[in-house]
Amino acid sequence: MDIAERLAGRLARRLLTLSARLVTAESCTGGALAEILTRLPGSSGWFERGFVTYSNEAKLELLHVRQETLARYGAVSEETARDMVIGAVHNSRARIGVAITGIAGPDGGLPDKPVGTVCLGWLLPGVEVRTQLVRFEGDRRAVRAAACAFALEGLLAGLERGAGSTRA
Repeated sequence: MDIAERLAGRLARRLLTLSARLVTAESCTGGALAEILTRLPGSSGWFERGFVTYSNEAKLELLHVRQETLARYGAVSEETARDMVIGAVHNSRARIGVAITGIAGPDGGLPDKPVGTVCLGWLLPGVEVRTQLVRFEGDRRAVRAAACAFALEGLLAGLERGAGSTRA
């Protein structure tokens, strides 16, 4: 069992305790986080849905990311991760959400956003949306795996601080 699976198991137990449901919004991870979460038996009791919005058009249509956000900050930005997680929660029956957008490589990096740049957003009831930009090392597979584990760690940290206590 890898680190992400262990984190997913901890998250599942916490969400079940809270009777809460989770939604994911993914770009550079291509649904990998949703796949990790749904490996767990019984995940239908707490995993509501996942959005894979790889293109900007998908982000606009499915998550209602603002055109201005994409134009001003780009798809790989904390602002876009924020819009993504808000859109995911608003377009689901979940009240807890996580979003991931980034550059997994091997191409696509820029001087200010090199390969390995990932932006994440977390939304929990009663808490302001939290975002973070992280730079991961390694190849495409390593960046995607690290982003999924980091997303799970962020959810657990938020829930352990007492957020998410409302039923979702």
